[in-house]
Amino acid sequence: MKAFLKEINFTLIGRIIGFLLMIESFFMLTAVVVGVYYHGLTHYTMAIATITTFLSGLIIYVFNHKTVNQLGKREGYIIVSSTWIITSFFGALPFYLGGSIPSFTDAFFETMSGFTTTGSSILRDVESMPRDLLFWRSLTHWLGGMGIIVLSVAILPMLGIGGMQLFMAEMPGVTYDKLHPRITSTAKRLWGIYMLLTLLEFLFLWAGEMDWFDAINHAFATMATGGFSTRNASLAAFGTYSQYVVIVFMILAGTNFTLHYFALHGRLKQVFRDEEFRGYLLLILITTAIITIGLVVSGKGTFESNFRDALFTVSSILTTTGFATANYLHWPMFLYTIVFLLMFVGGSAGSTGGGMKVIRQMLLLKNSWMELRRSIHPNAVLPVKFNNKSVPQEIVYKVMAFFLMYILIFAIGVLVLASLGLDFETSVGASIASLGNIGPGIGLVGPIDNYAFMPDAAKWVLSALMLLGRLELFTVLILFSPHFWKK
Repeated sequence: MKAFLKEINFTLIGRIIGFLLMIESFFMLTAVVVGVYYHGLTHYTMAIATITTFLSGLIIYVFNHKTVNQLGKREGYIIVSSTWIITSFFGALPFYLGGSIPSFTDAFFETMSGFTTTGSSILRDVESMPRDLLFWRSLTHWLGGMGIIVLSVAILPMLGIGGMQLFMAEMPGVTYDKLHPRITSTAKRLWGIYMLLTLLEFLFLWAGEMDWFDAINHAFATMATGGFSTRNASLAAFGTYSQYVVIVFMILAGTNFTLHYFALHGRLKQVFRDEEFRGYLLLILITTAIITIGLVVSGKGTFESNFRDALFTVSSILTTTGFATANYLHWPMFLYTIVFLLMFVGGSAGSTGGGMKVIRQMLLLKNSWMELRRSIHPNAVLPVKFNNKSVPQEIVYKVMAFFLMYILIFAIGVLVLASLGLDFETSVGASIASLGNIGPGIGLVGPIDNYAFMPDAAKWVLSALMLLGRLELFTVLILFSPHFWKK
């Protein structure tokens, strides 16, 4: 065991983590600028956190500077999992040092929720927070949305380090499409599309009723499918125009970014031929129609307001964004149940959305249907097909394993939270909302509530679920496997 540990390139791991901390400090610096703009030179908490993060990263980088630039799969998994924890630790400093969030557990929970794009919050009065902290809070979403690691993949070649292992560990979905033979070029294209869509949403929101600060924060949160808002009432604090803009960009954020690349290059037929995209849109349309009809029948509001609340809630929950304009817990039980079931779906593979992903759900349904046909025709060769291509059985097995592990971890989360004194409904809601990176759940953690009341132990459990969900389980779980550490 000791001999094998020596073979793992821990100096390279330390070098990359140190470099990523320096990148994090650079983004913290933008929040310092916001703080100076709004508060002058009197608000220095963010500056202290920025300097602390930069110096820590620099020291780690310098002490691990002399190393062989050979990055293997094991190093990739270790870096990705540890980076999310370490960046959340330092990212919590701005909240904790200034006393805005006096409990480090709460500060870490808020930051992990940001980087994992979950959107669960312990803040009871968001609007009373300093502007630089609100900006940093939203920025953690934006960085976590496309992934700090994917960003680093575009930069690591400057250090003479390849990034394929990091990219594979950071985006371990059913499949990922490379837009370019070189993984660095793929990462750059993804980030380019991400920034373009963020800029477009910012301009649309700014053109409406939002000022530049609200517009940029909500653009960050939407494109990351995060859900942190600058207002206590979330998007309900804004009018119809802003809500429709956010709906459009939530749907875009929950779409595979490869399809955005195709669309920008005029390959629209390739976009609409994609089975997952068609299934994703169809699910949004059908559930929105059902909920709209249900709200109209229940006699609440006008048709337009019911349609808007239905479409907004479906888009928000399915893409795991977590913004709210209505309290779905007050809807008729049938409609509320539909919303709850959407929490187990998630966005598209290759999107910033969390959850199980639409493609996995579709493959599970297709495989179940084929198993039924195979039982009738046992000698027939009936492969599962997706986008008119046969899916290797190995992929189907991986999807089934992921589904079973996902449900198992969700159930364990419910049991642990219940053992900590939470009621059953809240335990269920908090577990799926954290594992699916959704934010709002059911019970006492609904769309108008927060997580402040929970005991510290529950917040650490939920932080772990957020990390597992963001990295799609196996990237983290593999570190606990004895086989991972064997030669």
